Amino acid sequence: MSLTMKILVGMLAGLVVGVFFNMIDVAFINEHIVGGLFAMIGTMFVNALKMLVVPLVVFSLLCGVTGIGDIRLLGRVGGKSFGLYLMTTAIAIGTAIILALLIGPGQGFDMQGIDASGIEAKEAPSVWSVFASIVPTNPIQAFASGEMLQIIFYVIVVGIAAVMLGDQSAPFVRACEYMNELMMKIVSIVMAAAPYGVFCLIAKTFAEQGIELFIPVLAYVVTLVGALLLHLFVTLMLLLKVFSGLNPFTFIKKMRPAQIFAFSTASSNATIPVTLRCVTERIGVNNSVASFTVPFGATINMDGTAIMQGVATVFLANVYGIELGISGYLMVIAMAVLASIGTAGVPGVGLVMLTMVLNQVGLPIEGIALILGVDRLMDMIRTAVNITGDAVVSTIVASQEGEIDRTVFEDPNAGMAEDEDLHIDTAAEGRLAEEVRHRPHPAE
Repeated sequence: MSLTMKILVGMLAGLVVGVFFNMIDVAFINEHIVGGLFAMIGTMFVNALKMLVVPLVVFSLLCGVTGIGDIRLLGRVGGKSFGLYLMTTAIAIGTAIILALLIGPGQGFDMQGIDASGIEAKEAPSVWSVFASIVPTNPIQAFASGEMLQIIFYVIVVGIAAVMLGDQSAPFVRACEYMNELMMKIVSIVMAAAPYGVFCLIAKTFAEQGIELFIPVLAYVVTLVGALLLHLFVTLMLLLKVFSGLNPFTFIKKMRPAQIFAFSTASSNATIPVTLRCVTERIGVNNSVASFTVPFGATINMDGTAIMQGVATVFLANVYGIELGISGYLMVIAMAVLASIGTAGVPGVGLVMLTMVLNQVGLPIEGIALILGVDRLMDMIRTAVNITGDAVVSTIVASQEGEIDRTVFEDPNAGMAEDEDLHIDTAAEGRLAEEVRHRPHPAE
């Protein structure tokens, strides 16, 4: 069984176990199994993935910048990816608002029994402060706190300096390449525990949340899931086909491991190692491009989160009977695109961004309590959409720059999981042993 299939089995098993535990509602199980064992293993697994993010981004990005070798080409790659990320985010939230206006979730909603305590609004940053904060005052502090946009900026500057030094940088580049390979091997080690980590994460989520939370906000959930799937399977795949000419069905199949990981962890940053691996080894994007566009996308590309903000805004406007008008919805689109730049790709960040949007258009922040219960499960779906958007843009940019190996993309066995590689290696060793056994003895 391949690693991807094992993860799928773990996810389905976690769903069944979680729903069962939620139905029986035994105090011992809730405290020691769900809140104890499952929480511990799930947290350890997500922490292990996050442990890889900063060093993997640093060394892969350094290899990417030095591998491109041309500062003008780097500027083109950066400019194209930035423009595409902003465009897909704007399209995503625009689609979400139109779909939500057509369906009309929240009309006639009963506000009784909703606890809105503990929700605090966050002030929206100005566009100038967002771009000014990209430059770190202290790179070490940026690394320690995981400020991804600042880390990316600093590493790109270091990589450009290394390119400008020419042959003097050769030992430094070789060291970065070795460290990049080392980090990818650590990714393989962590991935071996993936089925168990995914099982515990899914089981804990459904054991705590249950299915009944969906009933009061069913129209919101249906609209949001519909908008997410529409963007994933229609908008992004059309962009892929138009700008790269690649087969969308093959692309979706090859991105499945990263999508499963994103769904189970609900964190774009934690999924960076898996996304990077799928984009380079399964789709065939050159590492020099992918190592730049994938971490960059995980930091600024929030298609799924933007869709949630669009649907949630329409839902809450209907609940409170407030008419936003064209200007209000244009403000929502602008705020969502702005807020996505530099926002951390971690679970739950979408709600923080939503408070900025609601503040800006004059909707009550307390309304977030209506969707709080189902947000964790919705976060899992929109994270899968986020990382798919990262991969689509990476593939488009690589295709336009001639930095994609189409034979790898067309090869169904390219970039197989570690356990599949192990089976192939074992078979190869068996054939080699058979050859050696039948070779004539040196004395003969």
